[in-house]
Amino acid sequence: MLTLFGRRLLQLIPTVFFVSVIIFLLQQLLPGDPATVMAGEENDPEVIAQIRRQYRLDLPLPLQYLYWMGGVLTGDLGESMRLKVSVSELVLQKLPVTLQLASMAIVIAVVIGVTAGVISAVKRDTWWDYGVNVLSLWGISTPNFWLGIMLILLFSVQLGWLPASGYVSPFEDFWGSISTTIMPAFVLGNAIAGILMRHTRASMLEALESDYVRTARAKGQSETRIIVKHVMRNALTPVITLGALEFGTLLSGAVLTEQIFTIPGFGKLIVDAVFNRDYAVVQGVVLVTATTYILLNLLADIGYILINPRLRSG
Repeated sequence: MLTLFGRRLLQLIPTVFFVSVIIFLLQQLLPGDPATVMAGEENDPEVIAQIRRQYRLDLPLPLQYLYWMGGVLTGDLGESMRLKVSVSELVLQKLPVTLQLASMAIVIAVVIGVTAGVISAVKRDTWWDYGVNVLSLWGISTPNFWLGIMLILLFSVQLGWLPASGYVSPFEDFWGSISTTIMPAFVLGNAIAGILMRHTRASMLEALESDYVRTARAKGQSETRIIVKHVMRNALTPVITLGALEFGTLLSGAVLTEQIFTIPGFGKLIVDAVFNRDYAVVQGVVLVTATTYILLNLLADIGYILINPRLRSG
């Protein structure tokens, strides 16, 4: 197991390198010149030239990349040209917000999606199955912005139970933080729950028709024991990958949901950076997000081994 983990860890190095190159090159395709934007309406050539020298925009692209990667390797993601603040500091400010929102959303999605998927597979071709499939299609098809507005109208405007927008840190007021993030977390988790449900159902149905399940039934084991000990252990393996990738998507920032509920997370940060041609912020946030994706895939591989011991021999 340690050998497999070490091999997977070594594979991350070239992957992160190529991802950083792609991020840097794609960043150059953004229209407009950040130095001109920062110079303001006067567009003084001397000021523009000074800005370009200050942020090394006058250097060839390979040198710009080397300077940027040199800073990244030392923990320096650069400085925001608009806010005059370290990008690392901005990431540390916004990451806990998005991490809390994403964690709550994925918990909601897993609880609803996996539970519903198991019930749908076990109760195949019954009203339970049909009802769960309808809920799954509803979750996948419902636009997040519409669901968010409807929840605000119901729970904030009509019932007055929850605040319509804003964010409170859990370190300041735990229950206040829950009340401000539960609606956006449900909006995000709702769509993922529908996807997890369908994948869980398909995996469970495939596992229920396997030879080892028929053997376990022939030995007289209870249906509950068969489902919990044998079927779910094998059926949930692909669901782990899907859950890890969806969690990575949530960490990249749910732009519409964060805008609707005024959540100051990664989504709002990167949208503002793109509009203001703030190269360093865009590069830093996207690099952190991409690296998180890669690490989550590594954790998913480890999860496979922990759930299915047969993979340890490979």
